[in-house]
Amino acid sequence: MMARPHVFLSAASAYSALGLDAATMRAHLFAATDPATLQWTDRYSPGRVLPLGCLPEGSELPTLDFSPAHQRSRNNALAWGTLQALQGAVEQAIARWGPTRVALVVGTSTAGIDEGEVAARHLHREGHFPPGFVYPVQEMGNVAEFLAQHLGICGPAHTISTACSSGAKALASAARLLRAGMADAVVAGGVDALGRFTVGGFSALEAVSGERCNPLSANRNGINLGEAAAFFMLSRETGPVRLAGWGESQDAHHMSAPDPSGQGAVAAMRQALARAGMQPAAVDYVNLHGTATLHNDAMESRAVQTVFGGGLGTDVAVSSTKPLTGHALAAAGALEAVVAWHVLQDNPQGVLPVHWWDGAADPAMPALAAVAPGMQLGRAARAVMSNSFAFGGSNSTLLFEAA
Repeated sequence: MMARPHVFLSAASAYSALGLDAATMRAHLFAATDPATLQWTDRYSPGRVLPLGCLPEGSELPTLDFSPAHQRSRNNALAWGTLQALQGAVEQAIARWGPTRVALVVGTSTAGIDEGEVAARHLHREGHFPPGFVYPVQEMGNVAEFLAQHLGICGPAHTISTACSSGAKALASAARLLRAGMADAVVAGGVDALGRFTVGGFSALEAVSGERCNPLSANRNGINLGEAAAFFMLSRETGPVRLAGWGESQDAHHMSAPDPSGQGAVAAMRQALARAGMQPAAVDYVNLHGTATLHNDAMESRAVQTVFGGGLGTDVAVSSTKPLTGHALAAAGALEAVVAWHVLQDNPQGVLPVHWWDGAADPAMPALAAVAPGMQLGRAARAVMSNSFAFGGSNSTLLFEAA
């Protein structure tokens, strides 16, 4: 039987609270002192100030005057701004393989909801929608259509919307397209922009913390929301990082709570390891989903212990980067894949992203080896795992390896 081709990541770009370029992101990600990148604002929750993972103050997104009205959303602008750093790679791929051999997969959950909110408020106030408002701006498939059209991609192009696992699933979908020979290169990632609907919805679930999120802590009390876009260029040609494995599972346990046993998360992690032909001991670092909700952290810590540890804890280094970025929802898995990309590249001492929390470990949960300030492997990292777990029990794990 012919071996399946490897899938490599050749370029990456991300916009988030960590910054709009690789150098700024790395400086914040590997800082030994807390970079405090969240913003305290009531922009999306009038009358209630919340810590949010907004883009850095003063950030400007591109205008989309070149696109039709139904594509002019902040979500699309966030994606378009992020992809400017990859346009050269996209153009080279199209020139080499042709536009029909380049594909696009993007995860999102917000689309143009913010524009819909503004229109709804105008309707309530004035009795009619504002001039120029078109409903299709809110459609989930909008972002894939927009990006494919303006990047010149004519291969398969689709959107994945599975809440917080979307961005990670987009990379797994891209890998399947490449391994099946349906494309020679794939642009894949995720994007979600903040809006009142998102903040209000999670607040209604009593999941939003009024304080900075505190993953793994006995004092954790909920998430901080954020916004981000993160994209990669993937192909079968050797690149600096390999997508060595991925795993996906479905709990079907509860619409907004994970299966407390963690069996779905365990299945996703073990699938990723098996697909990569890798033992748990080969993984140097796990980027946790780490939302700081009561149920997610309890479930994930049990799952990580089951896969990596014995006894009461595990030695694999772990951290959640959501205290730095907020929970970027559909973009989270893709953004944290970029975190893995930076851990595996140009990092000879294996400096790891710090787990910023109060240090008050929850005695009801297995002890995990949370990364402390200044912690490093003392060598280049070889393999990094990233977990993404979503509403409805949609679980996705990505496993990356230095090529």
